[in-house]
Amino acid sequence: MDSERQQSMRRRPRRLRTDGIRPLVSETTLSPQDLIAPVFVDATTDDRQPIESMPGHERVPVAEAVDRVEEVRETGVEAIILFGIPESKDETGSRAWADDGVVQRATRQITDETDAYVITDVCLCEYTSHGHCGVLEASAPEDAHVTVDNDRTLDLLGKIARSHASAGADMVAPSGMMDGMVDAIRRSLDGEGFEHVPVMSYAAKYESAFYGPFRDAADGAPAFGDRRHYQMDPANAREASREVSLDVEQGADVLMVKPALPYLDVIADVRREFDHPVAAYNVSGEYAMLHAAAEKGWLDLDAVARESLLSIKRAGADLILTYFAESVAEQL
Repeated sequence: MDSERQQSMRRRPRRLRTDGIRPLVSETTLSPQDLIAPVFVDATTDDRQPIESMPGHERVPVAEAVDRVEEVRETGVEAIILFGIPESKDETGSRAWADDGVVQRATRQITDETDAYVITDVCLCEYTSHGHCGVLEASAPEDAHVTVDNDRTLDLLGKIARSHASAGADMVAPSGMMDGMVDAIRRSLDGEGFEHVPVMSYAAKYESAFYGPFRDAADGAPAFGDRRHYQMDPANAREASREVSLDVEQGADVLMVKPALPYLDVIADVRREFDHPVAAYNVSGEYAMLHAAAEKGWLDLDAVARESLLSIKRAGADLILTYFAESVAEQL
């Protein structure tokens, strides 16, 4: 018995938890270079507009896009993803690919005046009058089950990506979960000489209840119906592998899982199965709920924000899109 006790006491994991050795044996690291900061540019305003459900974030006018990006870069974060709120909307979201569109104008200014790495969101939900991610099938607007016409939407996604690349985007990120979207975008980019522009696909994007604050920020909530016919069922994990495989076959350069914290198992599965860089989107609802708890005094915001991002990195994400990018980068 004494011998067994002596054997067990030789194994003391606590020996490697003291201050001197702890950082040397840390298995997961987090740095500002791992983070991508979302930036909202609004063509309908001349002043910064606070986003009530996302404390600390604002919509900024195009004229202040460069200043906003410089604020991000001062924290050590080098990459941003742009979302646009256009001056007008229509059934097809035609302002999404306009040469003088909000994202196109902001991208030109940011790439001309900063060294930020600019990623652009390629989708139609912020630009369509109905708030869906593409052209609608021929159904009455009051039909709650109306959904997006997948194949008619693909050409439009190609046009959007091409217009973003022409404006100077370093990477495009299709987020609509249309079947064949990566192939359509890759063909469109390559056909115009943009073979060098990578595609970060929202490869496994779930129809999640955690998107609410973002829809306030980007003015992109559906006017009717929902997105369950094109975004993934939260109950499914094996389906994510099939979705990601298709995007890999079509030429995706980076694979994204969205949301992040409720889908750490999916991030880990994608990391194991594919050798591409894996991104995870720490979404607006994840951000807002930690802020709400901190405002109640129930949590230390800085501590839980950093721990959350560390868990996403530990699950296998190489890149993290997060509204905590600036505050966590300053801690790091």
